[in-house]
Amino acid sequence: MSGARVTTLDSGVRVVTEEVPSVRSVALGLWVRTGSRNETSAQAGVSHFLEHLLFKGTKRYSAIEISELFDGLGASVNAATGKETTHLHARFLDEHTEEVFDLFSEMLLAPTYPDIDSERQVVIEEIAMYDDEPQDRVHDVLADAVFGSHPLGRRVLGEAEIIANVPVPDIEAYRGDRYNAENIVVGAAGHLEHDAIVALAEKFVNPPTEGGGVAAATPLTEAPRLCFLSKETEQYHICFGAPGIDRHDERRFPLAVLDSIFGGSTSSRLFREVREKRGLAYSVGSYNEQFTDQGLVATYVGTREDNVEEACEIIGRELARLRSEPVSAEELHRAKESVKGRLVLSSESTAARMTRISRAVLFGLPIEDLDEMLAKVDAVEVDQLTELAAELYAADKLSAACVGADEDRFRAALAPVSEALVAA
Repeated sequence: MSGARVTTLDSGVRVVTEEVPSVRSVALGLWVRTGSRNETSAQAGVSHFLEHLLFKGTKRYSAIEISELFDGLGASVNAATGKETTHLHARFLDEHTEEVFDLFSEMLLAPTYPDIDSERQVVIEEIAMYDDEPQDRVHDVLADAVFGSHPLGRRVLGEAEIIANVPVPDIEAYRGDRYNAENIVVGAAGHLEHDAIVALAEKFVNPPTEGGGVAAATPLTEAPRLCFLSKETEQYHICFGAPGIDRHDERRFPLAVLDSIFGGSTSSRLFREVREKRGLAYSVGSYNEQFTDQGLVATYVGTREDNVEEACEIIGRELARLRSEPVSAEELHRAKESVKGRLVLSSESTAARMTRISRAVLFGLPIEDLDEMLAKVDAVEVDQLTELAAELYAADKLSAACVGADEDRFRAALAPVSEALVAA
């Protein structure tokens, strides 16, 4: 069984902890089940903007005082917004648990939005910075290609025009609707006692008990597409992707192994063929993501214009081989050990433990202990990988995204990956 303990408060807020007696620190997270997929198109970016504003002031503290308090407690503090989550997180000495809990809770549940216009400019600059990084931007272009009008197709940062104009009452209305007890999980790992964390949550975390609940599952109806963003760049930044599996799917363990074999490690097929053998790219690889009701499998390469055709030919060939040929026993063993190694290493981080157990409770997943996860990786068989590759990486399911100078040049290179994309 997992060492994690879960308590649901009378309010509906859930508290999950994992004690790690060997450390002197605590990793604390206040998680909200809301992100860019919960926004309307007119709210694009509000979740992320709100995350910024949580640090700008409360009734008791200004933004400067908040930063000084955290520094005075020796805490490492940050926040993050995703497509389905927003959270504050910190690591600090165990003796400061109550002070950090108190401040975090006030930031999450009672922001006052002072100096909002200056923070608008900060977020707009962040969007501009991100738009200048094509190796990052292409992944949002891929999400648009795969998910289209589905809520998962929206980028987390949103749109600068909306950030520049969204009024405070609209932001507070969104926070009041989404930051409610049903959507909040308190997670902690480290040198702590579960009952003490529960008592602090009861004392400090008192959100509204009514508001927007869990977003309904939205069917994906988009056909595979090609999305090209024209930009003068030294490289063409290319992604291929398709719908994957959701976060409840037990095939996430075979998928992790498959991803390691295909492009998720330095011994992977793509890394060897594209980078090591031919020197066509510095950055090449694959990844996958799971969400509540959908998923994504994807591969990325950044390469100069003269190499686009050859790089796409290799990716297409390796995708076809992955779909049709069983992986070797040596590849399977190496990939399993790679995935298991990452699991074990992350388990030695209190922040990673806090994140894992918090996400599990937030999305209604079982909290598996390390041995259970390692056993599921060991149980992966070759036939599972072949079936999964044929299903998820089928050529007629693949979408394409590119940030580069010449769309025609990119289209001309697509046939080895998917004939359908050439005419898309």
